[in-house]
Amino acid sequence: MKKGNYKRNTLKRKLKEGAIGTIANGPNNSNMCDLIGQFGFDAAFVDFEHGGVSWSELSDISRACELWDMASVVRVNTLEPSLILRTLDLGASSIMVPHIITVDDAEMAAKSCRYPPLGIRGVAGSRRAYGVDNYFDVANQEVQCIALIEDHEAVMNLSKLVKVSGIDVFYVAPSDMAASIGKTGNPSDPLVQKTIKNAIQIIVDSGNIAGTLVNEGNMEYFIDLGARCLGIPWPLLLEDASKRFFETLSSRFGP
Repeated sequence: MKKGNYKRNTLKRKLKEGAIGTIANGPNNSNMCDLIGQFGFDAAFVDFEHGGVSWSELSDISRACELWDMASVVRVNTLEPSLILRTLDLGASSIMVPHIITVDDAEMAAKSCRYPPLGIRGVAGSRRAYGVDNYFDVANQEVQCIALIEDHEAVMNLSKLVKVSGIDVFYVAPSDMAASIGKTGNPSDPLVQKTIKNAIQIIVDSGNIAGTLVNEGNMEYFIDLGARCLGIPWPLLLEDASKRFFETLSSRFGP
């Protein structure tokens, strides 16, 4: 029998070492993950909440990420242990759970990501278990639980949430946060930005890892606040590069 190697979680490892970790956010399928892997992202985002990804694609998506030593960060569509179980069994490196509001939510998310005695994940050999010694111990060590803080009520509870064991990243999401305080579609509103800033400061001051969505224009600001898990929408990078290209083309050769 040959031995297999459990693919280490690059994003989790970098964040534990105190470095900045990057997630490529976008409509990612296996081919797209294989393409963007060369650009240096630590993880690729896979969206089961708003995206069109199917269960049958997930194993190949996670395999494509592993070819480039990227983690696969999969956002499930709700806090449900059976969904988290299935997502991990199909090869996801990290689980992102939406709308973590209460301590009970956070505890359930953390436990759902881990096998007993640390959690309640159902015991079965997933594709990541093939040929791996001490698979269950290694899986518990490598899995990453990311709690989405995207509700004003969650910010009010944040001083309690950050004390929950097993949450690896508290990720502050701007768009749903804006909606939760009556600013739907306007995450740049000063009140929304003040709320996000406050949330990140609470997370960082507690000794936890803070994350959020960034772009080239605000990346340094959020890093200075202490955010280290950064979601980067790669379609925006493509948009910016396309604009520069066509502006140059137009200026030299006309519209």
